[in-house]
Amino acid sequence: MCSQDGCPVAIEVFEGNVGDPSTLQTQIAKLKERFNLDRVVLVGDRGMITEARIRESVKPADLDFITALRAPAIRKLVDAGELQPSLFDTRDLAEITSLDYPGERLVVCRNPLLADERARKRRELLGATEQKLRQIQARVRRTKRPLRGRDAIGVAVGKIINRYKMAKHFDTTITDTDLVIERRSKPIDDEASLDGIYVVRTNVTAGLLDSSSVVRAYKDLSNAERAFRSLKTVDIEIRPIHHRRARRVRAHVLLCMLAYYLEWHMRQALKPILFDDHDKPAADAARASIVAKAARSEAAKRKVNTKRTDDDLPVHSFQSLIADLATFTRNTMAMGDSSFLLYPKLTPIQARAFQLLDVKANL
Repeated sequence: MCSQDGCPVAIEVFEGNVGDPSTLQTQIAKLKERFNLDRVVLVGDRGMITEARIRESVKPADLDFITALRAPAIRKLVDAGELQPSLFDTRDLAEITSLDYPGERLVVCRNPLLADERARKRRELLGATEQKLRQIQARVRRTKRPLRGRDAIGVAVGKIINRYKMAKHFDTTITDTDLVIERRSKPIDDEASLDGIYVVRTNVTAGLLDSSSVVRAYKDLSNAERAFRSLKTVDIEIRPIHHRRARRVRAHVLLCMLAYYLEWHMRQALKPILFDDHDKPAADAARASIVAKAARSEAAKRKVNTKRTDDDLPVHSFQSLIADLATFTRNTMAMGDSSFLLYPKLTPIQARAFQLLDVKANL
């Protein structure tokens, strides 16, 4: 669990192969009891805060929530005439209501860049699927050692369809001696009409969060996802966990979370010499809309382009800066019966890092 800006506040492990949605109830109890919070807005993706979890866990706990609708639910809104793609002819965000979601707000967004990306991916997947299916068709129709049998042809087709997840976009007619392939234009067109559109669902009142703030809160999930990714692979590398007792597994995971807690605060302090954007207010001001792709501040762009900070120091990633700081060592020198401590001279970037971290090197 993370705060709004991605700082970790709690972690928990569950025994066995447990699905994410089933863990939600315990986290709600933790928020209400351990942290003694009266007002909680629970933000989760569509796989975590499902319709069942909202009905069975979130609403009975009297919690506010922000999540998103799945594609079939969005299609249902369109078919019912409650969501009209023409809304986005002149804007990228609109708020609607639906009888299926009483007392809730639906904030509909359309991101043109996301629409282009989804269209490109669909074209590539459709093309790859059709090419592979045509190869199977050629095997079936060749004169020498053709592929025969409805079952054998069906197995070959199934492997391709399942690999690219494109079964809904093709009609395949299989007999013992032939395979006919056709694209289904209507499902393809229907899916394309919703490219770039997503719907954020919430019961938070407009007086507390306006439409843009609701979308921003949902997008801030990327902070929690970044924390989880760093914990798993990038920096902390929580796995493998070589423990047999449950309490030792929990201790291992807790130490990893504390390590990320330290890393998070270090990153905030070290932003001026990292590639991270250290001027977020300017970046937010440069963003045309909350739906648009996040912009970088001019200061961050200068760092990326020149690989130097404004005070002419080399810019680092967090990992490379830690490696640089690791060369600063504390050495105990022995001369006969006497000994003394010897520290190397700080490089300019090391001195700046210690200054930003408010750490005094014992020179």
